[in-house]
Amino acid sequence: MSAIDPLPPLREVVRAHGLMAKKSLGQNFLFDLNLTSRIARAAGALEGVTVLEIGPGPGGLTRALLAGGAAKVVAIERDARCLPALAQIAAHYPGRLEVIDADALAIDPDPLLGTGPSRIVANLPYNIGTLLLTKWLTAKDWPPPWQSLTLMFQREVAERIVANEQTPKDYGRLGVLCGWRTEARILFDVPPSAFVPPPKVTSSVALLKPRLNPLPCDLASLEAVTRAAFGQRRKMLRQSLKSLLPDPTPAISEAGLVETSRAEEIPVEGYVALANAVRRISGRPSG
Repeated sequence: MSAIDPLPPLREVVRAHGLMAKKSLGQNFLFDLNLTSRIARAAGALEGVTVLEIGPGPGGLTRALLAGGAAKVVAIERDARCLPALAQIAAHYPGRLEVIDADALAIDPDPLLGTGPSRIVANLPYNIGTLLLTKWLTAKDWPPPWQSLTLMFQREVAERIVANEQTPKDYGRLGVLCGWRTEARILFDVPPSAFVPPPKVTSSVALLKPRLNPLPCDLASLEAVTRAAFGQRRKMLRQSLKSLLPDPTPAISEAGLVETSRAEEIPVEGYVALANAVRRISGRPSG
C-alpha cells in the first residue's frame, strides 16, 4: 500500500483512537489507501471542487479526496469517536476539511456544497445508504447543485439502482427513480476482504449523474404509481393500480401501456407517462 500523504497508516490511526467499527452505525472501514484513491479518482478531476462525504470514519477516503486535489471536503460524521482522527487530517490540510458532527439523514446537503462545482463521494454506511440516496433524488429543486454522486453500496443495492425493465429481477421503485432523474452505472466491485470488519456481501461503487432535463413528472404521483405497481408486482397493472383509481384502464391506455403488463415490464418513461395520466384523471394536486 503506497502512501498518499505523510499521515500515519489507517490501521495505526484506528488503534490509536480505539476505533472499532460499530455494527449499529453500519461501519466497515477501508484501510487500503490505494482503494480509497481509486474511489476518489472515479469521481473525476477534483481540482476546484467541493466534495461532500458521508461517514468518513477514520478518514481513508477523506485523505484520498484531499490528496487528489479537492478544494474542500465537507465530511459529515455522527460517530464522535472519529472526530480526533479527522482533526489530524484537517490539521495536515489546513482550510480544506470541514467536519460536521451530525446525522446525515437530518441534514440538507445543498447549503454545504457552496456555489462552485461540487460532488458527493462516499462509502455510505450500509444501514442508511438507500435512505440517503432516495432523499437526495427526491429533492424538490432539480437539477441539484452536485455534479455527480460516486457512492459505495452493497452490490445488490447497486444492481437495483441501475436496473430497468431489461433486468426485471432487480427492477423496482429505486430503479425507476434513479432512471428518471439520473444516468447511473456500476463502476467496479469491492470484495469483503477489503473491509475491516469484512461484510458478508460484495460492495460496488456506482456513479450517478443528474439528468438536467428529466421527463416532466410530478414526483408524488410517480412515487404513488410505482408504490402501487411494485407493491403487487406479480399482478397486472389493471389490478395493481386500483388503489389509485377505481378503474385504472383509461390511465393505462392514455400512457400508451398494456393493462395486462406487470410492474417489471414497464420502462421508466412508461411510469412517467402513467404517473401523469393518473394525476390528471384523479385530479390529485402536485407535490
